[in-house]
Amino acid sequence: MWSLAHIANEIHEWLSNTFNPTWTLVIEMVMAGVAVIGLFAGLGLVLVLMERRVAAWMQIRLGPNRVGPFGLLQSMADTLKLIVKEGLTPDGADKVMFNIAPFIAMIVAMLLMAPIAFAKDFQLWDLNIGVLYVTAVSSIMVISILMAGWSSNNKYSLMGAMRSGAQIVSYELSAGLSIMTIIVLTGSLQISDIINAQSNGWWIFKGHLPVWISFVIFIIAVTAETNRAPFDLAEAESELTAGFHTEYSGMKFALFFLAEYINVFIVCAIGATLFLGGWMPLHFGSNNAFNDAMDYIPSSIWFFGKTFFLIFLIMWFRWTFPRLRIDQLLNLEWKYLLPISMINLLLATAMAILGWHF
Repeated sequence: MWSLAHIANEIHEWLSNTFNPTWTLVIEMVMAGVAVIGLFAGLGLVLVLMERRVAAWMQIRLGPNRVGPFGLLQSMADTLKLIVKEGLTPDGADKVMFNIAPFIAMIVAMLLMAPIAFAKDFQLWDLNIGVLYVTAVSSIMVISILMAGWSSNNKYSLMGAMRSGAQIVSYELSAGLSIMTIIVLTGSLQISDIINAQSNGWWIFKGHLPVWISFVIFIIAVTAETNRAPFDLAEAESELTAGFHTEYSGMKFALFFLAEYINVFIVCAIGATLFLGGWMPLHFGSNNAFNDAMDYIPSSIWFFGKTFFLIFLIMWFRWTFPRLRIDQLLNLEWKYLLPISMINLLLATAMAILGWHF
C-alpha cells in the first residue's frame, strides 16, 4: 500500500545504489531540509487560510473569496505582499539582535520538526528522549521574543515581550506536567514507544480521568504558550499596538507570523501524538473487524486529521472566549492549573504502579 515510508525507502535504496554512503547521507540530509522548508511554506499558506475561513464561519460571513477560485490563493497574495515590502529598522534599535530574532524563531520551529512522526516509519529523528527534546527546544522560543521586544527600542514591544516571557515560562510548567502523565503511563520518552503503546487504544480513551485532565490542561497551556487568543496578551492590539513585533515589517514580520502558525501545528502534532495516538489508527481491543477496517486508512491521514482537529479547536477558542487580563492569566496558571497538574500526576503515577488502565 502507498505510504510516505515506502516512498522514503525507495529513494534511500536508489541513492544507496547510485552513490557511496557519504554522498547518500549528504543528499538525504539536503532533501530532508528542503522537505521541511517546503512543509513550512505549505503549512503557513494552509493555516493562514484556515484561520480566516474558521473566523468567517464563526462570524457568519464569507471570508476570502476574491483571489483565486473560492479565495484559495489569498494566502499566496498576502505572502507576496510581505515579500516585496521594505524591511525597516528603527532608529536606536540594536540592529544585530533586531535582525536575528525572527530567524531564531524560525530555526527553533524547524528543530522541533525532527522527532515528530508524520506517518508509520516516517520520522526524521526517533531519538530516545524525543519528548524531552521537544520540551527543551520549545523553551528557546521565548528568547527570540525577548530579543525582538528589547532590541526594538519601543516601549510597547518591550512590554509585549515581558508579558510573553512571563506567560510562556509559567504555562510551560503545566504543559510539562501534562506530558509527564503520558510518560509515566508509557514508561518511555521515545515518540515511537508512546505511539506503539496506543496500538490497542489511544490514551485519551484508555487512560481514564488523569489523561482526560492532562489533555484539557495541555490544550489550555499550549494555547497560552503559542500566544493564541484568549491568551494573546503579548500582542494585545487594544493595549500594545502589535506587541513584541510592532516595529517589524516585510519579510522579518512574515517570519514571526509564520513561526507562530508553525508552532501551533507542532504543539497540536505533539498533542495528537501523546493523547490521540499520532499516526496510529483507532483500535478497540480485540475487535479485529473494526481494527482491520481502520488500518486501511493511511497512517499519514490519521496523523494530519488529528493534528488539524486540534488546530481547529485552538482557532475556535479565539472567537469564543474574551481576552484575559495579565493578572487573570497568571492566576489561572499558578493558582489552578499548576496545583491540579501536580495532583493529577500523582494520581497517574499511582495508576501506572497499580496497573489501573486498560
